[in-house]
Amino acid sequence: MERSEIVNLKSTLPCKKGQQFIIEGAPVNGLFFILKGTVKVFRTGINGREQIVRFAKEGEIIGHRGFGTEEYYSIGAIALQDAVLCYFSKENLQDTLLENPKFAYDMMLFYANELNRSENKVKSISQMTVRERVIDTLLYIHRKFGDLRGFLNLPLSRKEYADYAGTTEEQVIRIFSSLKKEGLIKARGKKIAITDVQLLKKEISEHHYFLDT
Repeated sequence: MERSEIVNLKSTLPCKKGQQFIIEGAPVNGLFFILKGTVKVFRTGINGREQIVRFAKEGEIIGHRGFGTEEYYSIGAIALQDAVLCYFSKENLQDTLLENPKFAYDMMLFYANELNRSENKVKSISQMTVRERVIDTLLYIHRKFGDLRGFLNLPLSRKEYADYAGTTEEQVIRIFSSLKKEGLIKARGKKIAITDVQLLKKEISEHHYFLDT
């Protein structure tokens, strides 16, 4: 199967801000590529608390961990802004992998890299203090989404920072307050600006912050 034939198998889906397009626990029926927009990927933790797994942007895949072996999605996904998604059904992908060795090889490399990043992240996070996890989250957002007029180009609520860093909203507010007093960040509502990236990197450098890109 040629690349043009693979492309013809896709469906393009518009997704409004706040719309959930993968339901955790729903049967796996395919995976999504993000053509435009930003997405929050999460799962339900202890006592029903939301745990954000990652933030995904244009060019990334969503739902791939359930593809092939799992019957149900282990994550949910919500658009953080208006998005355009490219959807491939489970059946079409399976047929393509069987018929296209190059595509199958590329997917194998993708999954290997995903596993490596996931294992390194778990190791680093388990050894970090709460402050270090919050700093790691700020740097992750900075290097993945960059700046827009001096502020991180992904405005998040304090709760979303907490859900990614694995802490509480109160702790995030307290740590942000400390970082502001130290001159490391500035805040304007939901907008956060990192004023000294190098100092933040230095604080968590022993944990190899760069592993989760």
